[in-house]
Amino acid sequence: MADVQAAWRDPELAKHLVELIDKAADRPMKLMEVCGTHTVAIARFGLRAVMPENITLLSGPGCPVCVTANRDIDLAIELSRVPGVVITTFGDMMKVPGSYSSLAREKSEGRDVRIVYSPLDAIKMAQSEPDKQVVFLGVGFETTVPIIAATIKQASATGIENFSVLCVHKTVPGALEALVNDPDVHIDGFILPGHVSTIIGPEPYRFIAEQYHVPGVVTGFEPVDVLQGVWMLAKQLQEGRAEVEIAYQRGVNADGNPTAKALIEEVFEPIDAEWRGIGVIPGTGLGIREAFSKWDAARRFDVTPPEPRAIPGCQCGEVLRGAILPFQCRIFGKGCTPEHPIGPCMVSSEGSCAAYYRYTDYGR
Repeated sequence: MADVQAAWRDPELAKHLVELIDKAADRPMKLMEVCGTHTVAIARFGLRAVMPENITLLSGPGCPVCVTANRDIDLAIELSRVPGVVITTFGDMMKVPGSYSSLAREKSEGRDVRIVYSPLDAIKMAQSEPDKQVVFLGVGFETTVPIIAATIKQASATGIENFSVLCVHKTVPGALEALVNDPDVHIDGFILPGHVSTIIGPEPYRFIAEQYHVPGVVTGFEPVDVLQGVWMLAKQLQEGRAEVEIAYQRGVNADGNPTAKALIEEVFEPIDAEWRGIGVIPGTGLGIREAFSKWDAARRFDVTPPEPRAIPGCQCGEVLRGAILPFQCRIFGKGCTPEHPIGPCMVSSEGSCAAYYRYTDYGR
């Protein structure tokens, strides 16, 4: 295992790939990664610094915490104020600001908000505290959806009625279409997400290449993985091709994970979803199907959040669209840092602003 990992971090192999990229990049090319783990890897390993002049790497809406709209966060905050309700969530969501507050602030003011490491922890909490209504805030892309689906099925099978899910999950392929149609952003190719693709496979991205002639490459998260993906994209562009290719054969196959996909299909159905910085994208959200509606927190609780508002000064939405780079935000590194984040792109460990701040000179 160590030898395999060493190969994917081999400096000589990485250097060779950079040389191949340089030869293939015969004109300016803007490539966007749409996975938060890619964003962190690119920053951590300094891969932007070794790119030839013609290659620009853009960070896209690959952080599920970051793309969660204020409206959805506001709803979770409003639910936390309902007597007897416990909000459970992953740690990254605690500090993400809504329009007027955050879950961390609500907790400091006495609301029952708890960090869990799995939705199954929330199920156990509901079983041990039957006098409470335990709500799990479901955030994430296709990677995390199967475990949420399995948790809802478990609640249904065991009759746990004081548990529900506030589902704000999103699916990736439709967001790519919104980006290629954005008049303010030009993208020549997509570095496609490895984790998501282990679930859905490469087929759902195919329309981007076929309809819009924008190539994509699914790749992994080690330096050689990313460089191989960039080279394959540059090669496609040099040759005038637009295909969806896999540079992550050890993690992704052509069919994805049929069992996980079937589980998602059983519990969830596509709905419209609002993405921070992009707006409402039809069919990119996941709603809980009628058969499991008893465990849908949005239906169980009759709460209405206040009218959402933007975070003053924050340009996270423009960063997520690739319209600006993180350090071009007017509050980056000034009022907004990982220690004192103002926007979600600086809050999340996968946020592009946090990655730039931690791993590049722009954070100094």
